[in-house]
Amino acid sequence: MAMSMNTQTVERYMEAFRRTDHAAVLACLTDDVEWVIPGAFHTKGQREFDGQIENEAFVGHPDIRLTPVVEENDIVVAEGSVRAKHRDGGALFVVFCDVFEMRGGLVRKLTSYLMEVKER
Repeated sequence: MAMSMNTQTVERYMEAFRRTDHAAVLACLTDDVEWVIPGAFHTKGQREFDGQIENEAFVGHPDIRLTPVVEENDIVVAEGSVRAKHRDGGALFVVFCDVFEMRGGLVRKLTSYLMEVKER
């Protein structure tokens, strides 16, 4: 089954995030994009969004794995997990549910619901 334009954009966004490719991530976003992680931050515009792509506490590229990706109208929901290495040698493992609100095939708003989990 062929992917819609919106789902293709989300797939490109995730792949760009895996590579920490700022330009490719930003190319998936509207100029007035918002990114909300409830309880953590709320950015507005590409400049603020760009400032959150990397975090100085981590090294290397994140290992992002997607499970289901579903779409209806201009909403794409992606579930998955992220593993990242802390600069101090530890690791972070997070599961997420990202809700992408799309406009014209680009991400207009992203709400990321995150939960840190302990690996066994």
